[in-house]
Amino acid sequence: MLSPDETRVLVVEDNALDRKLLNVHLTAHGYQPRIVTDGVEAWDILDHAPDSVDVVLLDRSMPRMGGLELLGKMKAHPKLRLVPVILQTSSAAQEDILEGLRAGAYYYLTKPWDPDVLIAVVRTAAADYVEIRELQDQLRKGLKSLRLLREAVFTLQTIAQAKDIAAIMANTCPDPPTAVIGLTELLLNAIEHGNLGITYDEKSKMTTKEEWYAEVERRLALPENSVKRVELHYQRTVDEIRFVIRDAGSGFDWKRFFEIGPERVFDAHGRGIIMARALSFSTVEYRGRGNEVLATIKLAA
Repeated sequence: MLSPDETRVLVVEDNALDRKLLNVHLTAHGYQPRIVTDGVEAWDILDHAPDSVDVVLLDRSMPRMGGLELLGKMKAHPKLRLVPVILQTSSAAQEDILEGLRAGAYYYLTKPWDPDVLIAVVRTAAADYVEIRELQDQLRKGLKSLRLLREAVFTLQTIAQAKDIAAIMANTCPDPPTAVIGLTELLLNAIEHGNLGITYDEKSKMTTKEEWYAEVERRLALPENSVKRVELHYQRTVDEIRFVIRDAGSGFDWKRFFEIGPERVFDAHGRGIIMARALSFSTVEYRGRGNEVLATIKLAA
């Protein structure tokens, strides 16, 4: 995990008072933000040095280039599309929030923001980006020849196995860097919420990634979980790639997690299925009680 002084935060804010307050709160917690006044300045930095930023804290309404326009340019850029963007706005209207989430801002702040919430969201976004980059490193170790694979079945139990298999199988897909994110999210969801029964509320009480890892390991060691496995079925046809992921749990209310409503937008987790649907797959379909999911990727003719 990056420490605050290692986390390269780009603040994009046209309001002078908000720029000052953001700088005060971020530096008080060890961050050293780079601050610009609008989307044009931010894009000049991002376009010329796409590897120089770990988190973008982005105002929605600005002159010259607004936040959603800048977000769109980032999502269209191969080196910037995975950089986490925290969209901040004075509007708490549900449609405005959902518009930002659909555009790819999976982290959100409404003004006036609570300083503790601000730091928690920045910390979460930075930690998520570290994991995304680690997945990309694993992915580069894969074999492109796996695109010749037509069918395969895997069984797995642990977080490490999920990440390894996701990195391998993403190489069967047209866009491995995005596929690995979605596969990892769905496999981890099957382990933690499916086989191990960690609820959304229980995970919300875990304040760090380390606490979550420790709880997963503790539950994996319980006798009732020792024989539980997650199955991944892979099939490639002329038209599409199909991943079926099945866990041994009792299912969950998956419909809650196909959108992030205003009541959950500030939570430090719960974006995995949404990211998988929007970023990685053509379709994501949970079946029955929710312990089986079909994710597809359409192939170009």
